[in-house]
Amino acid sequence: MRRLRACLGAAAAVTLAAAGTTALVASNASGATSALGNRWYAAAPYLMPLDNDPPDPASIMDATGLKAFQLAFVLAPNGGGCTPTWGGTAPVSSDTAVQSVINTIRAKGGDVSVSIGGYGGTKLGQACSDAASTAAAYQQVITKYGLHAIDFDLEEPEYENTAAVRNEIGAAKILQQNNPGLYVSVTTAGTADGTGWFGKQMLLEAKSQGFTPNNFSIMPFDGGFNGAASQTSALTNFNTILQSTFGWDQATAYAHEGFSGMNGRSDTGEYFSQADFQTVLDYATSHHMDRFTFWSLNRDRQCTPADNGGRTSGTCSSVTQNSWDFAKYSVKFAGVTPPTGTPTPTPTPTPTPTSCKTAWNASAVYTAGDEVSYGKHNWKAKWWTQNETPGAAEWGPWQDEGAC
Repeated sequence: MRRLRACLGAAAAVTLAAAGTTALVASNASGATSALGNRWYAAAPYLMPLDNDPPDPASIMDATGLKAFQLAFVLAPNGGGCTPTWGGTAPVSSDTAVQSVINTIRAKGGDVSVSIGGYGGTKLGQACSDAASTAAAYQQVITKYGLHAIDFDLEEPEYENTAAVRNEIGAAKILQQNNPGLYVSVTTAGTADGTGWFGKQMLLEAKSQGFTPNNFSIMPFDGGFNGAASQTSALTNFNTILQSTFGWDQATAYAHEGFSGMNGRSDTGEYFSQADFQTVLDYATSHHMDRFTFWSLNRDRQCTPADNGGRTSGTCSSVTQNSWDFAKYSVKFAGVTPPTGTPTPTPTPTPTPTSCKTAWNASAVYTAGDEVSYGKHNWKAKWWTQNETPGAAEWGPWQDEGAC
């Protein structure tokens, strides 16, 4: 699909993207027999299947009409090595938990993409010696789950590592060649100018390797953004960067451009409402962009006072909403009308108060599994950390274990 599309004119590329051309049909051990249209993979919101109080994907599908999910994140093992794991701790090779989630989604006519990287943890591009070994690690994930789509989430701190980015882009190109029809997205940080210096270097690396994914997506949040107008401005600026980097005209650049937002309150206290999502969706569809997604479905529900407390949460949005309001914008981008009616917000049980662990100490060294208390919440370390405040960043080293 991607190599064919690179040879088409801009108008044909846009038509192909909008039509949601079906990718490779494959039979595999995971139970998948066919792919969805690419438009669904382009619309797939992120879902953490093992962390942040994972919601039931079947319920989301029934309530919204959503068919595709972007599962996050595949990383290198926390203890070192060039083999894929979920979150640095759960080996893909022996996984049954994520496979069960995938089976549930596919049984209802849906499918998944898998996202590698993200913020925090050790990425395979950092741990593996070269592009070929990085690609071999990711191929294990594709084969295990019978994937038709994959997302390379290249951001801090990995995208500051030139060798690691070279490995990731090289691996993406190898996977693209070895898995005909594979839908590939590359996601990176967004700035008011489109993307920053490291994002631009990543694009130049892709150009030097002759690699063109289905899209390059930016995340216009956590960078001083204020609502939809600032996001659409960043998307316009990013389009100019794509044009100048790859020599594309404007329409071709939009046909290879994507948006990855954050619903509700961002890590830095920005707020993005349902109205903001609609504005960006209108921009994306009117410019024939290739992707519209968001972080995350785990957060696509209203907070209770007990689980929010005025801060950014990994399990709710911190804005007034019905459950799965934001997922419906992905459904619209895929070209489907969501079910009518206002869903009843999913009740969140009030957690039973627990005793607080030993208070977090900025000078102490913590390793995976260590527990502390901070801000009247208990936290568990995901990996080695020192002087990183619990809750400062959603994808940081600390997992929120609830109020204490």
